[in-house]
Amino acid sequence: QVQLVESGGGLVQAGGSLRLSCAVSGTIFGSNIMSWHRQAPGKQRELVAAIGGGGGTNYADAVKGRFTISKDNAKNTMYLQMNNLGPEDTGVYYCKILTAAMTAYWGQGTQVTVSS
Repeated sequence: QVQLVESGGGLVQAGGSLRLSCAVSGTIFGSNIMSWHRQAPGKQRELVAAIGGGGGTNYADAVKGRFTISKDNAKNTMYLQMNNLGPEDTGVYYCKILTAAMTAYWGQGTQVTVSS
């Protein structure tokens, strides 16, 4: 059974940093596409960053230069380093893995709140 568990969210002042983690159980970590998404109150869930099996990355324009996605295949864990956070980054952050069979698995989400 595949499970994704996010951690690392919290309350931080504007300009601060947080590091989110997504631990994946099950044998699907390796070559699949993994991504971080966020959902602000009253808004649709949006893609924040993605990382492919080969390590290639992609970022939303709003976070380029501030956020860094990475993964540790040995630990089956994906990370999102978030720097220079602003109130607009507030929301629930979810990790997702998309398998070659196009099956998507989501974590339960972790709250990030940035105070001004």
